[in-house]
Amino acid sequence: MEHVPYASAVGSLMYAMVCTRSDISQAVSVVSRFMANPGKTHWEAVKWILRYLKGTIDTCLCFGGDACHINGFVDSDYAGDLDRRRSTTGYVFQIHGVPVSWRSMLQSTVALSTTEAEYMAVAEGVKEALWLRGLLDDLGMKQECVKLSCDSQSALHLAKNQVHHARTKHIDVRYHFVRDVVEEGNISLTKVHTDENSADMLTKVVSGSKFQHCLNLLNIIPYSSKI
Repeated sequence: MEHVPYASAVGSLMYAMVCTRSDISQAVSVVSRFMANPGKTHWEAVKWILRYLKGTIDTCLCFGGDACHINGFVDSDYAGDLDRRRSTTGYVFQIHGVPVSWRSMLQSTVALSTTEAEYMAVAEGVKEALWLRGLLDDLGMKQECVKLSCDSQSALHLAKNQVHHARTKHIDVRYHFVRDVVEEGNISLTKVHTDENSADMLTKVVSGSKFQHCLNLLNIIPYSSKI
């Protein structure tokens, strides 16, 4: 594998992912973990992503709606990384119905429960929501409250409940800033059904039908379908 341009190919995929192609975020996040010592299966995965991009080269963003409001979705898998048993955080934010900010990333620590993994993901989503809120304020588009949706009722309860419990007292203090942000009214955390959470495709491998549904939720569609 020493003569295979693995790092170069993954770097090119990262450029596409960061700029426009949120749909390959989870796949690129996985293959980028093996930059130091890639195997044949990893190279096959990279070539699969390249083939996918070639086959969807006419994909576009379909803007809609008049109000310039930030609408975010956040999700997490649980211990999906088999090597280190870390969970994956995924979030996506939309303005006028299309994604403007997204990320798929391994969490920095091992979560001991699905609630903790989702709560850590919510914390990352809240940080991005605050940054986007400040950016739009600077551009003259003031955002009173940013809506962030999550499909974990227990994580939402933890974010809104100031009481410490034995099962949650080990969670790093830095994640609890979410409670202050919610209490101040800068972020509104809401429950969304798993089937309607577009960030689901950023955290794990999903079926083809679910992947297409997430693309539709994000208004990522073939250009030919709009002609």
